[in-house]
Amino acid sequence: MTKFALGAAMALGAGTLGAATSQAEPLKIGIIESLSGSQTSTGRLYARAVKYGVDRINAAGGFNGEPVQVTEYDNAGGASEAADKFRQAVADGVNIIIQGASSAIAGQLTEDVRKHNLRNPGKEMIFMNLGGEAMELTGDKCQFYHFRFTTTAPMRITALVNAMKKSDALGSKAYAINQNYSWGKDVQAAVEAAASEGGYEVVGEVLHDVNKIQDFAPFVARIKSAEPDTVFTGNWSNDLLLLMKATGDAGLDVTFATTFLDQPGNIANAGQTALGHYIANNYDNAATPTYEFPEAYKAATGAYPIFVEGHSTFALGQLQEALSTLDFKGGDINVTDIALALENSVYQSPLGPISVRKEDHQTIRPVVVSKVVKGAKYPADGTDMGFETVEVIPGEKAIYPVQDSCQMKRPNA
Repeated sequence: MTKFALGAAMALGAGTLGAATSQAEPLKIGIIESLSGSQTSTGRLYARAVKYGVDRINAAGGFNGEPVQVTEYDNAGGASEAADKFRQAVADGVNIIIQGASSAIAGQLTEDVRKHNLRNPGKEMIFMNLGGEAMELTGDKCQFYHFRFTTTAPMRITALVNAMKKSDALGSKAYAINQNYSWGKDVQAAVEAAASEGGYEVVGEVLHDVNKIQDFAPFVARIKSAEPDTVFTGNWSNDLLLLMKATGDAGLDVTFATTFLDQPGNIANAGQTALGHYIANNYDNAATPTYEFPEAYKAATGAYPIFVEGHSTFALGQLQEALSTLDFKGGDINVTDIALALENSVYQSPLGPISVRKEDHQTIRPVVVSKVVKGAKYPADGTDMGFETVEVIPGEKAIYPVQDSCQMKRPNA
């Protein structure tokens, strides 16, 4: 063999080897979540659910010829920290960021994504919002690359009102007590808006500081003087626990209509005070027809899905549905194509179909209304109490009109 022929053979062999060992571009997901600080317990639940969902995608073959990669970024519960972690995710080549704990952080991240995408055409990123429920996120802050995979205040309150009215548990007088920020204000507005349909009068309202009140007795005294049948509250964490405790201590006989009563620890800490109260949420283990999903989740993670884990898993299932319609043939990841596939996706969750409204990227999803009972199939917090499903409201009945403030600009529009 001549030197030329030998060199050509060696070059061909090297080229073949390079082709054989080259890798397709992997899809990269970044979880920018509260993994330290006061919201750690919730942040960890989001992260666990996302990883469970990604494991399912990878078990089915991954995407674009590679396993989907996941990186965690700790925002420590702060918006400025989340912005720093977003910049790190950009440097790491992340295609999709995911976050859930805190509407304030969601507001920061959706703006970060919007600005990044304007400055970097062809290198866009998607924000999958699993828990930020502030109306502004699909209102004046709506943007094409933001998708909300959770409910909002109108969806939860509408579901509560409908189900409690059917169960003769609503009464004719309602009181609204909420935290004084975007979420609490959204809940208060939703309670007012549903009054006519619910057939109740709002006899009192209050907005209070977030997680700063140590004694809710003065607030309970105001509630007692108004004599409501139902108290609506979007409160979470200590603000819900201490409110319910003060109500029990005062012997006030009212029904709570809540949104976060299933947060870990609430049932155990509230004790008997929690019995008979209602919650509207994205998911409840007891609402699944065959219990197949909660059992599979436990088998994989060691625990049943609680609080935010159910609907977060469904969000990853919907992403999997969208990815199954795409084939980049091992080439560059086209995030805009993924976003277009997401807005056309329908995920058949155990509770019913979940779709995406194209005008604002709010998911149209079932809402579960439950109440606290003894002897529940899935006890909460190691107690003998848990949630019993009252009704599953289909997405089309729980959804509300697109907000006028949403003026979404679509790619190439």
